[in-house]
Amino acid sequence: MNQNISTPYLAFLRRILVFSAILGIIATGFYFLVPSKYITPVLPFLFVFFIAVTLAGYYFLLRSIGKAFITFVNYYLLVTVLKLFLFIGAVFLYMFLNRADAAPFAISFLLLYLFYMIFEVVNLVRQYKSANHQRPEV
Repeated sequence: MNQNISTPYLAFLRRILVFSAILGIIATGFYFLVPSKYITPVLPFLFVFFIAVTLAGYYFLLRSIGKAFITFVNYYLLVTVLKLFLFIGAVFLYMFLNRADAAPFAISFLLLYLFYMIFEVVNLVRQYKSANHQRPEV
């Protein structure tokens, strides 16, 4: 891993694990409060899926932060489109194979998508601002 991105990436890894643990505690609370028919049995695997996809996307975006702004925007759009296709494929495949669990799965997936998307964007903006403050003015 490139030395320039290893420290911010490891910091992001720590933050996403803490964030996921907090979401997991909240999900566990819902598991005990809400009837089981409203909670998808694959929820723990969704956490792993979102952590992995978010970490992969963040890694590629982190590599583009030090470059020109338009390069960063192009990387961001590319990563976002690839993630959307992956997410849509995963949702349709699961819902096709498990019709009985379609609604709880779709709701859980949507909520996790929103939480992880907001988390990633907030961290990207923070990292981008930090990287631009460290660059010398030309």
